[in-house]
Amino acid sequence: MADRLTGKRIMITGAAQGIGLAIAEAAMREGAALLLIDRDGDLLAASVETLRARGARVTSDVADITDTAAIAHAVEQAKEEIGPINALVNNAGVNVFSEPLASTDEDWSRCFDVNLKGAWNCCRAVLPDMLVAGGGAILNIASTHAFTIIPHTFPYPLAKHALIGLTKSLAIEYAPRQVRVNALAPGYVATQKVIDYWNSFPDPEAAKAETMKLHPGGRIAETEEIAMAAVFMISDECRFMTGACLTVDGGLSILHHPA
Repeated sequence: MADRLTGKRIMITGAAQGIGLAIAEAAMREGAALLLIDRDGDLLAASVETLRARGARVTSDVADITDTAAIAHAVEQAKEEIGPINALVNNAGVNVFSEPLASTDEDWSRCFDVNLKGAWNCCRAVLPDMLVAGGGAILNIASTHAFTIIPHTFPYPLAKHALIGLTKSLAIEYAPRQVRVNALAPGYVATQKVIDYWNSFPDPEAAKAETMKLHPGGRIAETEEIAMAAVFMISDECRFMTGACLTVDGGLSILHHPA
């Protein structure tokens, strides 16, 4: 076990699978204690059991990040088991894609409640203890949708653009008190969500090939590659970075036309 995150007590949302679980695994290897949050209780329990078997110091709570009281309760409970949270990874999110005029009020509310309000709920729950402790780190998992637009993905890019705004606002507000707030913007990542997206097409293999063509390197990210970027941004190696967004997309967002 390495020690880049020794002394960090990290809350990770959407932690039962995918990018969230990969960040939890990487943080564990680097010496962090963990509070894992997810709505899927069965999946979360299985992931926690696996991490504990590998030596992780981890607690968990089944909670919906849109529920302010539930998140506040999870943070308070974690204090008894691992201590006050001094780092947060806002990873939980939901894809809500539509053509704008086909989007419903329910689509709008669901998108912003999870992708923006949920992140703020978690920030609000952990910030008081960070301020008392004299510092902390918050990392919001954004997306390349936070600065590029793909047609028919409304209103998801709006929420991710706003998440960058939240990142910058909190970064400036709390920089004098040594709380760093940054964002990480992945592109396509090899998760179940991406596989489900490919499988929504009549020819999933053709859809997968088209996705790969969008990337200069001809592949998409592994969850571990996003996780290690997150480790850097949470760690004290990154102690002068705040209000920034690190893009980890294999060149996707700067390629004008696929080769």
